[in-house]
Amino acid sequence: MPDRILAVGDVHGCTPALVAAMAAADPRPADMVVTLGDYVDRGPDTRGTIDFLIDLAHRCTLVPLLGNHDWMVLELAAGRTASFRDWLSFGGDATLASYDCASPEELPDAHLEFLRSCRLFHETKHHFFVHGNYIKELPLAEQPEEVILWDALRYRLPGRHLSGKTAILGHTAQKSGEVLDLDYAKCIDTWVYGNGWLTVLDVLAGRIWQADKEGNLRNPGHGELPV
Repeated sequence: MPDRILAVGDVHGCTPALVAAMAAADPRPADMVVTLGDYVDRGPDTRGTIDFLIDLAHRCTLVPLLGNHDWMVLELAAGRTASFRDWLSFGGDATLASYDCASPEELPDAHLEFLRSCRLFHETKHHFFVHGNYIKELPLAEQPEEVILWDALRYRLPGRHLSGKTAILGHTAQKSGEVLDLDYAKCIDTWVYGNGWLTVLDVLAGRIWQADKEGNLRNPGHGELPV
């Protein structure tokens, strides 16, 4: 059992926010950090974000989840079904600029391998983690990929999962900058690439740390959520 389980919301290439929020949370070797996906696109520094996460994996237990934006990069890099034009409209142009390249196929092998290593879900004794959403009646291993990656809370609130565990989610941007707490689920995508914050949540203690895309902390450790 890790000392702490820290969940990290959608980063979207906002490396200064990631560096600042993680420095404030101060992950240690006995901690587990679960990142909820969408490392790429929209923000200016996808390359720096993935470099930071690769390094973080040497300092604690890192469990990276796959987001829908990350999925699009992998599909395009492998020459599969995602639309290049759609990806650009979703912020892929910022990713290409970060790497100074013309196609996801040109991303560094280590960065593509990091994205390939990302999981669709992670489960602990009292919590589970997915990027987007879930169907409450289905075990996690049976969740449709399109639901886990693409389904947003603004279209459908899922209800409590059959496992009884609390869901920790990203994907649905909370433009208020506040974590959405549904009791049975918490959404910690707080819109860092816009005018919001990157949220790091200690899921066992309820403490949160937030930083904006310039790396400014929001009243360090300013709040706690019920656990």
